[in-house]
Amino acid sequence: MEVFECVSTLSSIRSYIQKEAPEDVVMEVLEAGRLAPSAHNDQPWEFVLIRDKSVLKGLERFCLSGKFVSKVSFAVVVVTDPSSKWHEIDSTRAVQNMVLTAWSRKLGSCWIGRLDREGLMNYLGIPSHLNVLTVLPFGYFDERLGGGGKFRRSPEEVFHLNRFGERI
Repeated sequence: MEVFECVSTLSSIRSYIQKEAPEDVVMEVLEAGRLAPSAHNDQPWEFVLIRDKSVLKGLERFCLSGKFVSKVSFAVVVVTDPSSKWHEIDSTRAVQNMVLTAWSRKLGSCWIGRLDREGLMNYLGIPSHLNVLTVLPFGYFDERLGGGGKFRRSPEEVFHLNRFGERI
């Protein structure tokens, strides 16, 4: 799948089918995150890969807006290092790389934003000087139910030329 096709069809997926992702696809998703660009090449991220079904089930307690996390093939907990000024921005770039790579392999995902971060960090043994940015579930989904059209404001509403308010 070409990059623009990924971007133009990407949807957040919250319902998954029971099908395991092959190891090479899982590693490709992680590698896409690792290869993301970062300010000063700080690479202020680490990724906790969760494949064990009992650990995925345990994540439900901490993923307040993503109880579906237990139904996926795997999840990635994105951990950032706040000693880097740009840790959230750079790690978000890594997240987008992972999500787009997964999408190109027919795996859906959904940024889980409401988290019990402290509980999650304790559950996974993440050191307290680090930060949890998000949990990313990854899994196959019924393509008839996701990945279709999406509503976006028109280019005329969001594009400006040279100055704000000047339309293209």
